[in-house]
This record gives sequence, C-alpha cells and structure tokens, in this order.
Amino acid sequence: MAKTPQGTSVGVDDPYAHVERCDHLTDDGRCRYAFHYAGNDPEFAAARKADDFQCPVVDPESNWEWRDCPHFRSTEHNRECARCGLEERLNKHSTAARPLLEEHHLSYADRAAGTHEITVFLCRWCHAKIHNSFARIDDDASPDPEAIAEGETRRGQELDELGFQTASERRKNE
Repeated sequence: MAKTPQGTSVGVDDPYAHVERCDHLTDDGRCRYAFHYAGNDPEFAAARKADDFQCPVVDPESNWEWRDCPHFRSTEHNRECARCGLEERLNKHSTAARPLLEEHHLSYADRAAGTHEITVFLCRWCHAKIHNSFARIDDDASPDPEAIAEGETRRGQELDELGFQTASERRKNE
C-alpha cells in the first residue's frame, strides 16, 4: 500500500485507480493547462497546440494514461467521504467547528520531480482509520456512529435556520 513520507498508509495501492479525470481537462477533451500555462512548459504546450490542445489521455488514438502526463492533477470535488459516503455539512455560523470532511492526498512523491497531486475527501473518522491502521479507501465501510451524530446535529441546525417565526412568536420566546 502507498505510504506518506512519514510512513503512514494512504489507503490505496494505486492512486490512479481513484481518478475520474484531470483538473485541467475541459468538457470537450482539451488540456486547459497547455492553454493557460504555456510559459511553464513550452514544449508540452507546443505539442498540445499542434494537436488543437487535445488531451492525449482521452484521445482514443493515444495510449497515454493519467500517469504519463507531466501536468496531471486530480482533486475530487464530490463533497462526501470516498470511503463511507458521509456527506459534508458545514457549520457556517461557527468558525471553531471542524469540517466533517478533510482532503486526503493519495500521492506524496517529491514535487520537484514533477509528480502528480491526487486528492480525495474523507471524513475525519475514516481519515484517522486510514492513517492509523490498515483501513483502505475501497473498504466497504459505513459512517462511524460519532460521524452520523455530528452530521445529524448539523442537519438539525440547518433546519432550524430554515424555520420561520413571525415577530409575535419571537417576542413570546424572548
């Protein structure tokens, strides 16, 4: 299983197996990186420009994989735990409340060597289990009871915010 520089588990054997698409990929299959950041890698940008900025990974005539692209990056945007499915519920009225979900990096290799950033979201409870044990991201897991309780507390607070009270009702409650 892949490890962090500190030797703790990241919960996967192959980080690329948890990638849906590159952050630089447009809906029509073009490479946004080559277009917007051409000065960072002129050779790469020129090759992509010659091919109308087509991403070689999604090009059916190419045999590229995500790991072959020097500028690949994947950040999960789905706001639920990749392991247990717990949905994020932000407490927007408290700056002290921790989020339920945390970013979890699957790729920790040396950035100077041009390595890839692959990030998913995990709830705090699954995040701790992965780093502190042999738990894996693709385990068939249910949310921790404490995580469910915290999510339901936040859900109740959200519903309270949506509630409507007339001015007379508020005065009675004061």
